[in-house]
Order: sequence, then structure tokens, then C-alpha cells
Amino acid sequence: MGRSRTYSWEDPAVLAEAAQSMSGIDFLRAFRDGRLPGPPVGAAMETVLEEVEPGHAVFSLVPGEEHYNPIGSVHGGVLATLLDSAAGCAVQSTLELGTGYTTLDLSIKYLRAVTTETGKIRAIGTVRHRGRRTALAEAELYDADDRLLAHATSSCLIIPPRP
Repeated sequence: MGRSRTYSWEDPAVLAEAAQSMSGIDFLRAFRDGRLPGPPVGAAMETVLEEVEPGHAVFSLVPGEEHYNPIGSVHGGVLATLLDSAAGCAVQSTLELGTGYTTLDLSIKYLRAVTTETGKIRAIGTVRHRGRRTALAEAELYDADDRLLAHATSSCLIIPPRP
């Protein structure tokens, strides 16, 4: 009664190179529109970048059994990855050419269990403050009925372009 799933991904070096040659918003729009391949983690988890505007990013996921923990719900780490992606890409959407970022911390409050019956979920990331060296972003996770499932805050380090 085993189940299996197969997926494929493109060379992540292509994305890393493109990220250095584009502004954050242009990079994310190219990824969203399919002009750049998606990251391997997106293929593994089946996440989709649905929306991106300066300071705003939305990722979605349709939960499957492959996302489950041992107690029959979607693993918190899967939800954390979705929230981190939304918050981080909201920050990335504000970055200039050659500027990078990395997550410094991520704090999550889980409010409701997520299962396959929940249906499609959306993580909406928003930049709350963008400074020269750090940024603060939030991400909220909603189900199709707009019920709040989880809330996250994230601090990101802004990495200036290399000389």
C-alpha cells in the first residue's frame, strides 16, 4: 500500500546566477512567469509563486499526504517553509541589482491544523520595514475560506553587492 511521487528540477546554479544579474522584483517576476526555472525546494514541496509586487509576495500549496507528519496533519516545517518563502521573497522584491538577503530569524504562531481536506493554502508575505542592513517582514497563511492558519515574522539581513 505504499505511495510514491516523482519530481524533477533544474540546475539551481542557473537561478543563483540570474539573481546576481537582476533586481529582486525582476528576478521574482521571471521565476513566476516561467522565464527562469523554479528552485528545487519548490519542486520538492510543490509550491507556486502566485503574486509578486514590491514588498509583497504570495506562495501557494495544495497540501498532500507527502506533506504529513506522523500524527496526520501537514508538518509544521512545510508550513514554515511556505511562510519563510513568502516573507523572504517580499523582502527580495525590494532589492536592487546584485543585492542579496538571508533570513536571520523566523517566528511562527500556528493557529489551525492543515490537512489535505484544508485545500489550497496561501502564504502572503509583506515587508513591514526595509532598512539598509535589515528588513522586517510578516507572512500570514490562509485557507480558501480566508481563515488564518498561521502567522510569521521574519528578520532578514540585506547583503550588499560584491565590489
